[in-house]
Amino acid sequence: MPMYYVTGNTAEGFVNHLDTNLHHINQIIALQHPSAQLKTAMIKHIADRYKVNNIEILESSFGKDYCDGIIIREKALAFIDKRIATTFTDKVNLTETFPVKEERDSKDIDRLTQRAYDSFAEGLKIHDDLEDIYINQMDFDHADAFSQKFIDDLLNNVPEKNRNAHTYTRLFGTNTADGVVNVVPQLIDPIKHVYYIKGRAGTGKSTFMKKIAAACTNHGFDVELYYCSFDPKSIDMVLVRELDFCIFDSTDPHEFFPERDGEMTVDLYDEFVAAGTDERFATEINQTHARYKSYMKQGIHYLKKAGNIRLTHEKHYMKDISEEQIKQEVENILQHGF
Repeated sequence: MPMYYVTGNTAEGFVNHLDTNLHHINQIIALQHPSAQLKTAMIKHIADRYKVNNIEILESSFGKDYCDGIIIREKALAFIDKRIATTFTDKVNLTETFPVKEERDSKDIDRLTQRAYDSFAEGLKIHDDLEDIYINQMDFDHADAFSQKFIDDLLNNVPEKNRNAHTYTRLFGTNTADGVVNVVPQLIDPIKHVYYIKGRAGTGKSTFMKKIAAACTNHGFDVELYYCSFDPKSIDMVLVRELDFCIFDSTDPHEFFPERDGEMTVDLYDEFVAAGTDERFATEINQTHARYKSYMKQGIHYLKKAGNIRLTHEKHYMKDISEEQIKQEVENILQHGF
């Protein structure tokens, strides 16, 4: 079953890409309760009931123990944590079945999460300095020509579709209380033609993928566009299921290598950047990279502290709720005809 993130903790704060993923979804059921753990348990039980369908799992930016929702596209149906729901057709107020005696104050969680965002923002400023080193050594004419040839080869002899293509905007991972996480292996597993982009900061990886995404969209293909969980304006992956094609930024902190037939590496540093750049600017690169990494580590530290407080809150909310009660409430919800 496909899994991905629609929310993320980034250098520009919390981002939410849910709406583009509700394309052609007619019923959107929002689950309301202060306990994310309860809503996660409900969503997982509902997913078990629909496991014969092609369910899309929305992972949570809180961490691995949480879930933002599920989409059952064959039934045009979604169950979403109301915390991230920007629109919905129905709401299930779970506090009616699971009353909250005392709602815990989230100010400390919010304060720590904001400190994480501030740390990521400082890291991004430093990362921009790292990009400048490589940008100043780029052959932009060659980059443009290389991009166009790649697109021409990709769409060669592929009939153009006379339709309005849709772009699903997502993330394949994010910064969480568990650290930096991703679901890249699960996303690429069913795809035959996978391209692993290597390179450095500022060597055109995101721009290259934006051009590919635009070309595929103009050709009439729906595109899954995965944004960077650090810099939310940057692209980390383009996936086009109708072409059995995926290309993604395969560098730290989500570095992978080809293992199957049909998978290839595309190294944009070798292609676009003047030879010897790493060596000539080694001291500056290493120092800048270390400073950037220190702010990223600091941001994760704050998210972990926020996550620990959240766990304390969750124990409070869940202490009187049994697994059997959760299953029964799922039955009640599904009997409404969803």
